[in-house]
Amino acid sequence: MNKQQKPKLLVLVGPTAVGKTRLSIEIAKAFSCEIISGDSMQVYRGMDIGTAKITPEEMQGVSHHLIDVLQPDEPFSVAQFQEWSKRLITEIHDRGHLPFIVGGTGLYVESVCYEYQFTEAGVDEAFREAQKRFAAEEGVEALHQKLAMVDPDSAARLHPNDVRRIVRALEIYHLTGETLSSQLEGQTKQSPYDLCLIGLTMDRQMLYNRIEQRIDEMIANGLVDEVKGLLDKGYNREMISMQGLGYKEIAEHLQDGVPLQEAIEKLKRDTRRFAKRQLSWFRRMKDISWIDVGDGQNFSGNLKAAHAIIAGKFSADLEYNSKHY
Repeated sequence: MNKQQKPKLLVLVGPTAVGKTRLSIEIAKAFSCEIISGDSMQVYRGMDIGTAKITPEEMQGVSHHLIDVLQPDEPFSVAQFQEWSKRLITEIHDRGHLPFIVGGTGLYVESVCYEYQFTEAGVDEAFREAQKRFAAEEGVEALHQKLAMVDPDSAARLHPNDVRRIVRALEIYHLTGETLSSQLEGQTKQSPYDLCLIGLTMDRQMLYNRIEQRIDEMIANGLVDEVKGLLDKGYNREMISMQGLGYKEIAEHLQDGVPLQEAIEKLKRDTRRFAKRQLSWFRRMKDISWIDVGDGQNFSGNLKAAHAIIAGKFSADLEYNSKHY
């Protein structure tokens, strides 16, 4: 690679259940990619069903990174994701492959694409503890509403269960008088990479139907036992990992006596809301080439559309393995 050229980076984003995993594998095989997971939950070991984690069989020999790298009691932040991804992108290029970020955690993906600089706001432990007490006493929805009053954009992209990140957003405002969303908005959004960004979308009701079907499959495949196993190992509901979709709701069933069907309906509702926030986030991102994947049945057509976008962006200087077309 010419030193004056920016390193290439391929990115595939879209809401949960839209069909990123299957498409990403075929793209990776065609363009000699190594995949970096852009999902804030798939880093955790033992959390497979609830995160819809790709299986070794589904990988079909494609190298994947940032999957199963942490225990559920270890914290994981956007700054950490950015640091690890930057290192991996360099290493993947050095091996002569194309780095390919695939995922639905918008801030994480965008932080790498545009090399966000994160605030040095510092820490106020007393403030943090006060907010955590407030959440414990008044409920996570009340804490989320507190953030919505001062920083509605951050509240819109954060799940009410994500207490740690909600507290951090409140802390940044408390310490600096500036909202997290305004700091993100102020980023230059100049990429250090030659970016090719592809987004997948589909009819909203169709996506919601797929989400509900996926959750039914998760339950059938043993999500309740997976969550029970994590709780039995001592991973409690205050941990970042256990606040993820599926884990929080099933833990309420197991520990608070919430009827299973009620927990499942809450999970479906919260996942639909999450998908809506994902789409809103990605539609604000610039430079994305969108593919409407319809009902997902025309896989060959969707794959050809993705190949055309990649070939058009990276042109002839990217080796292409036509047998995977």
